[in-house]
Amino acid sequence: MAKKGIETLVGLFVLLGMAGLVFLSMKAANLASFGSRDSYVVSARFDNIGGLKARSPVRSAGVTVGRVTSITLDPKSFQGLVSMELDKGVEFPKDSSAKILTSGLLGDQYIGIEPGYDDKKLAAGDVIKQTQSAVVLENLISQFLFSKAADGSNSAAPAAAAAPASGAKK
Repeated sequence: MAKKGIETLVGLFVLLGMAGLVFLSMKAANLASFGSRDSYVVSARFDNIGGLKARSPVRSAGVTVGRVTSITLDPKSFQGLVSMELDKGVEFPKDSSAKILTSGLLGDQYIGIEPGYDDKKLAAGDVIKQTQSAVVLENLISQFLFSKAADGSNSAAPAAAAAPASGAKK
């Protein structure tokens, strides 16, 4: 009889462990919120969305105020059209700006909203006009290397012109 009780406890412990793993994996994938919250949808256009994904957080002052719902390509402007769901309790001014930022040096990307100063508030269906695209690390490195290469080739040319010819007599 005691053996059956121990087996039941071990089984419950294994089930709790599996439920904990499912919860952690859903939290890591930003899928932990099952319920629907009161929210409104706004969108923004970016030239480059980098590694932004659907369900990425939308933050203001470091506080999560919403989620990215979808990312599509605008067929007219060929820009990334990002739709985001913002919490109803947080109302941003119409002249707010949106940036694609990175958590840490190589972390996940998210949208940061900086509030503006307009008296009118963003409403459902509005488009945030002022945006800043993602900073792509590869582009920064290539710009740095090209600028260094250009500096190196420009500084070598005047030095060669200033040096006297090797066969010239004095």
